[in-house]
Amino acid sequence: MIGALKGPVQITGSNTILLFAGAVGYKVFVNSKLIESITKNKDDILLYTHTHVAENILELYGFKSREELALFELLIDVSGVGPKTALAILERGEKEIREAIIASDVAFFTTIPRIGNKNAQRIIIDLKSKIGSLSDLDLTGKSQGQTAEVIEALTAMGFKRFEVNDIINKLPKDLVTTEAKIKAALKMLG
Repeated sequence: MIGALKGPVQITGSNTILLFAGAVGYKVFVNSKLIESITKNKDDILLYTHTHVAENILELYGFKSREELALFELLIDVSGVGPKTALAILERGEKEIREAIIASDVAFFTTIPRIGNKNAQRIIIDLKSKIGSLSDLDLTGKSQGQTAEVIEALTAMGFKRFEVNDIINKLPKDLVTTEAKIKAALKMLG
Protein backbone atom coordinates (compact mmCIF):
# COMPACT_ATOMS: atom_id res chain seq x y z
CA MET A 1 0.00 0.00 0.00
CA ILE A 2 1.20 3.51 -0.80
CA GLY A 3 1.03 5.73 2.32
CA ALA A 4 2.33 9.04 0.98
CA LEU A 5 3.75 10.61 -2.18
CA LYS A 6 5.93 13.67 -2.63
CA GLY A 7 6.86 15.35 -5.86
CA PRO A 8 5.88 17.76 -8.63
CA VAL A 9 2.31 17.73 -9.91
CA GLN A 10 0.48 18.08 -13.19
CA ILE A 11 -3.29 18.64 -13.13
CA THR A 12 -5.04 16.12 -15.36
CA GLY A 13 -8.73 16.70 -14.62
CA SER A 14 -11.27 18.35 -12.38
CA ASN A 15 -10.53 15.95 -9.55
CA THR A 16 -7.33 14.14 -10.55
CA ILE A 17 -3.66 15.00 -10.60
CA LEU A 18 -0.56 13.28 -11.84
CA LEU A 19 2.04 13.32 -9.07
CA PHE A 20 5.60 12.34 -9.97
CA ALA A 21 7.56 10.44 -7.33
CA GLY A 22 10.92 9.62 -8.80
CA ALA A 23 10.42 8.60 -12.40
CA VAL A 24 6.88 7.30 -11.84
CA GLY A 25 3.71 9.38 -12.26
CA TYR A 26 0.80 8.42 -10.02
CA LYS A 27 -2.79 9.33 -10.92
CA VAL A 28 -4.35 10.56 -7.66
CA PHE A 29 -7.95 11.58 -6.98
CA VAL A 30 -8.12 14.78 -4.90
CA ASN A 31 -10.74 17.39 -4.01
CA SER A 32 -11.09 20.65 -5.93
CA LYS A 33 -9.76 22.76 -3.03
CA LEU A 34 -6.46 20.90 -3.24
CA ILE A 35 -6.32 21.42 -7.00
CA GLU A 36 -6.83 25.17 -6.48
CA SER A 37 -3.94 25.28 -4.00
CA ILE A 38 -1.72 23.34 -6.42
CA THR A 39 -2.29 25.81 -9.26
CA LYS A 40 -1.17 28.66 -6.98
CA ASN A 41 1.93 26.83 -5.74
CA LYS A 42 4.22 25.16 -8.28
CA ASP A 43 6.48 23.48 -5.67
CA ASP A 44 6.58 19.79 -4.81
CA ILE A 45 3.69 18.65 -2.65
CA LEU A 46 3.32 15.92 -0.05
CA LEU A 47 0.10 13.93 -0.14
CA TYR A 48 -1.04 11.29 2.33
CA THR A 49 -2.74 8.60 0.30
CA HIS A 50 -5.39 5.93 0.56
CA THR A 51 -5.12 3.02 -1.87
CA HIS A 52 -8.59 1.84 -2.90
CA VAL A 53 -8.72 -1.70 -4.24
CA ALA A 54 -11.93 -3.30 -5.55
CA GLU A 55 -12.63 -5.98 -8.16
CA ASN A 56 -11.02 -4.35 -11.23
CA ILE A 57 -10.13 -1.04 -9.59
CA LEU A 58 -6.89 0.26 -8.15
CA GLU A 59 -7.11 3.97 -7.28
CA LEU A 60 -5.18 6.44 -5.14
CA TYR A 61 -6.86 9.22 -3.15
CA GLY A 62 -4.67 12.04 -1.87
CA PHE A 63 -4.98 14.41 1.11
CA LYS A 64 -2.96 17.32 2.50
CA SER A 65 -3.18 16.14 6.13
CA ARG A 66 -3.34 12.90 8.06
CA GLU A 67 -6.53 14.13 9.77
CA GLU A 68 -8.28 14.55 6.43
CA LEU A 69 -7.12 11.07 5.38
CA ALA A 70 -8.42 9.60 8.66
CA LEU A 71 -11.83 11.23 8.16
CA PHE A 72 -11.93 9.94 4.56
CA GLU A 73 -11.22 6.41 5.80
CA LEU A 74 -13.98 6.71 8.42
CA LEU A 75 -16.42 7.87 5.74
CA ILE A 76 -15.70 5.01 3.33
CA ASP A 77 -16.28 2.53 6.16
CA VAL A 78 -19.92 3.69 6.25
CA SER A 79 -22.17 1.39 4.20
CA GLY A 80 -23.28 3.14 1.01
CA VAL A 81 -20.42 5.67 0.95
CA GLY A 82 -17.77 4.99 -1.67
CA PRO A 83 -14.47 6.81 -2.11
CA LYS A 84 -15.76 9.34 -4.67
CA THR A 85 -18.74 10.19 -2.46
CA ALA A 86 -16.43 10.52 0.55
CA LEU A 87 -14.23 12.88 -1.48
CA ALA A 88 -17.33 14.95 -2.33
CA ILE A 89 -18.22 15.09 1.37
CA LEU A 90 -14.70 16.29 2.23
CA GLU A 91 -15.20 19.24 -0.16
CA ARG A 92 -17.36 20.74 2.60
CA GLY A 93 -14.42 20.97 5.02
CA GLU A 94 -13.16 18.69 7.75
CA LYS A 95 -14.27 20.95 10.63
CA GLU A 96 -17.75 21.45 9.15
CA ILE A 97 -18.22 17.70 8.67
CA ARG A 98 -17.26 16.96 12.26
CA GLU A 99 -19.64 19.67 13.52
CA ALA A 100 -22.48 18.31 11.36
CA ILE A 101 -21.95 14.80 12.72
CA ILE A 102 -21.86 16.01 16.32
CA ALA A 103 -24.98 18.18 15.77
CA SER A 104 -26.80 15.34 13.92
CA ASP A 105 -27.31 17.73 10.99
CA VAL A 106 -28.85 15.44 8.36
CA ALA A 107 -29.58 18.39 6.05
CA PHE A 108 -25.85 19.22 5.86
CA PHE A 109 -25.16 15.85 4.22
CA THR A 110 -28.23 15.77 1.96
CA THR A 111 -26.93 18.85 0.11
CA ILE A 112 -24.07 16.70 -1.18
CA PRO A 113 -24.69 14.84 -4.47
CA ARG A 114 -25.42 11.10 -4.10
CA ILE A 115 -26.29 11.45 -0.40
CA GLY A 116 -29.92 10.92 0.51
CA ASN A 117 -31.63 11.08 3.87
CA LYS A 118 -30.88 7.45 4.78
CA ASN A 119 -27.20 7.70 3.88
CA ALA A 120 -26.92 10.97 5.81
CA GLN A 121 -28.45 9.33 8.88
CA ARG A 122 -26.18 6.30 8.47
CA ILE A 123 -23.09 8.56 8.33
CA ILE A 124 -24.15 10.32 11.52
CA ILE A 125 -25.02 7.11 13.37
CA ASP A 126 -21.83 5.29 12.31
CA LEU A 127 -19.43 8.18 12.93
CA LYS A 128 -20.95 9.95 15.94
CA SER A 129 -19.16 7.78 18.49
CA LYS A 130 -15.95 7.81 16.48
CA ILE A 131 -15.92 11.61 16.22
CA GLY A 132 -16.50 11.95 19.96
CA SER A 133 -19.73 13.66 20.96
CA LEU A 134 -21.59 13.25 24.23
CA SER A 135 -24.88 14.66 22.95
CA ASP A 136 -27.80 12.42 22.04
CA LEU A 137 -28.65 11.47 18.49
CA ASP A 138 -31.67 13.28 17.06
CA LEU A 139 -32.60 12.08 13.59
CA THR A 140 -36.25 13.11 13.85
CA GLY A 141 -35.65 16.23 11.79
CA LYS A 142 -36.46 18.60 14.68
CA SER A 143 -32.91 19.91 15.10
CA GLN A 144 -31.08 19.54 11.83
CA GLY A 145 -29.26 22.80 12.31
CA GLN A 146 -29.00 25.99 10.35
CA THR A 147 -28.58 24.24 7.02
CA ALA A 148 -32.15 22.91 7.14
CA GLU A 149 -33.49 26.34 8.12
CA VAL A 150 -31.71 28.00 5.20
CA ILE A 151 -32.94 25.36 2.74
CA GLU A 152 -36.50 25.64 4.03
CA ALA A 153 -36.50 29.46 3.87
CA LEU A 154 -35.12 29.60 0.32
CA THR A 155 -37.42 26.90 -1.06
CA ALA A 156 -40.38 28.69 0.57
CA MET A 157 -39.34 31.77 -1.43
CA GLY A 158 -39.76 29.76 -4.62
CA PHE A 159 -36.22 28.64 -5.40
CA LYS A 160 -35.68 25.10 -6.67
CA ARG A 161 -34.06 22.63 -4.25
CA PHE A 162 -31.13 21.87 -6.59
CA GLU A 163 -30.37 25.62 -6.88
CA VAL A 164 -30.49 26.00 -3.10
CA ASN A 165 -28.21 22.99 -2.51
CA ASP A 166 -25.69 24.37 -4.98
CA ILE A 167 -25.67 27.80 -3.33
CA ILE A 168 -25.38 26.39 0.20
CA ASN A 169 -22.20 24.59 -0.82
CA LYS A 170 -20.75 27.93 -2.00
CA LEU A 171 -21.64 30.04 1.07
CA PRO A 172 -18.67 31.57 2.91
CA LYS A 173 -17.70 29.50 5.95
CA ASP A 174 -17.45 32.56 8.21
CA LEU A 175 -21.23 33.16 8.18
CA VAL A 176 -22.56 32.21 11.59
CA THR A 177 -26.24 33.09 11.79
CA THR A 178 -29.07 31.64 9.75
CA GLU A 179 -30.12 35.16 8.74
CA ALA A 180 -26.64 35.98 7.39
CA LYS A 181 -26.59 32.73 5.41
CA ILE A 182 -30.01 33.44 3.89
CA LYS A 183 -29.00 37.00 2.93
CA ALA A 184 -25.78 35.79 1.31
CA ALA A 185 -27.64 33.02 -0.53
CA LEU A 186 -30.21 35.50 -1.83
CA LYS A 187 -27.44 37.73 -3.18
CA MET A 188 -25.88 34.74 -4.94
CA LEU A 189 -29.22 33.59 -6.33
CA GLY A 190 -30.36 37.10 -7.28
